[in-house]
Amino acid sequence: MPSDALPATSPAHPPGAFDRGLLAPVAVGHDDLVSDDAVLAALVRAELGLVRAWEALGAVPTEAAEAIAAAWSADAAPEHAAPLTIEVASLAAAAVGGGNPVIALVSLLKQALAPADRAWVHRGATSQDILDTALMLVSRQAVDAVLADLAETEAALAAFAREHRDVVAAGRTLAQQAVPTTVGRRAGGWLGGIRRARIRLQQLALPAQLGGAAGTRASFHELGGPAAAELPARYAEELGLDDAGAVWHTSRWPVTELADALAQTTDALGKLAGDVVTLSRTEIAELSAGPGGGSSAMPQKSNPVAAVLIRSAALRAPQLAATLHLCAALAEDERPAGAWHAEWPTLRELVRITLGASAHAARLASVLRVDREAVARNLALTNGLILAERLSLRLTPLIGAERVAALVAEAASGADVAALLAALPEADGLDIPSLLEPANYTGDAAAVVDRVTGVEPS
Repeated sequence: MPSDALPATSPAHPPGAFDRGLLAPVAVGHDDLVSDDAVLAALVRAELGLVRAWEALGAVPTEAAEAIAAAWSADAAPEHAAPLTIEVASLAAAAVGGGNPVIALVSLLKQALAPADRAWVHRGATSQDILDTALMLVSRQAVDAVLADLAETEAALAAFAREHRDVVAAGRTLAQQAVPTTVGRRAGGWLGGIRRARIRLQQLALPAQLGGAAGTRASFHELGGPAAAELPARYAEELGLDDAGAVWHTSRWPVTELADALAQTTDALGKLAGDVVTLSRTEIAELSAGPGGGSSAMPQKSNPVAAVLIRSAALRAPQLAATLHLCAALAEDERPAGAWHAEWPTLRELVRITLGASAHAARLASVLRVDREAVARNLALTNGLILAERLSLRLTPLIGAERVAALVAEAASGADVAALLAALPEADGLDIPSLLEPANYTGDAAAVVDRVTGVEPS
């Protein structure tokens, strides 16, 4: 019986549940991996993993470990104790007395076993060992799901960037047109940020926790002798988690590093979403993202809802990550009072909104479309002034900075840039059409697209 046997639990969202996503639409349909049921299953798996780790050291008889696994499984064989059924609401109520759910859970887990097998449960561990490990198990599954979404998003954006590699568009700084760029270069920026976030997530260490009462592991050595030195590594291996080596009861780097990586992920997705929101404005209309959401009052609207929801996650994530850093900083003594407890819902919410944001981003990237006519129309709005920087660089050596500034000011007042250039006595030899062609002033935009999409230079 594998150590990932799950208990039978109450429905994830029973009637009257406090939070079913009504005010967190970004996560609706994407948060099962962090539900109370998922956390409870991870707590049971963490307890069973400890039994299996002791078994691997020869300290727990195999027959006892098998009986425990069978009793805690939803499909227990008839010869074993009845399958364990735990009601989340009851366990949550029982958690109040001890300040965490593990104390009450251990009692329930033991009750499901034959008396002879109960001594092997929670052997040498403390509540924090189990709860920290369970949260890492939940986080591992969630991170894997986010990584899968990011891979889809990257693939879609890479194809989008290649398709629009040479579509020249107006670059904007401080909300105003600046110099030409390309649609592909802009998409390359989104792609690069998301790729860095994915790499950061892949590099995370998500370790098991096994320190005993105050992080000295004395109980494990008392119970297991010299062989107990191998127990933490065996425990991590059994659960598919990393072995941190040292106890991290009050050295909370696994939580803060995870928080930072999740915040970086929502940052990158938020950049994509924010640009989509801006560029799909009616007045700009360069991008569209498939059928959008409607309005309760304005039937003509097609709102970029996926982008809006992603952006909502990106706006919330930094504050959640900051709370986790504050909790880590206040992890006093050998187990923090309150700071550790504050981590649990904060981390879960951060993971939850990242799951939602990444799922919406994968869909958004797959339906993103460009209106090339709108792109060209917006590029032409300034009648060539979008190339003022280029004109300044080319003309200042010929006519001086003051005359260039005067020429630009005159053009901004409505004069034709090409005609102004043609009237310059010093303009002989200037290829004015080429000088005023936006496609000739996009720098290394095409090379950047090729690099981020993996296209070999020709």
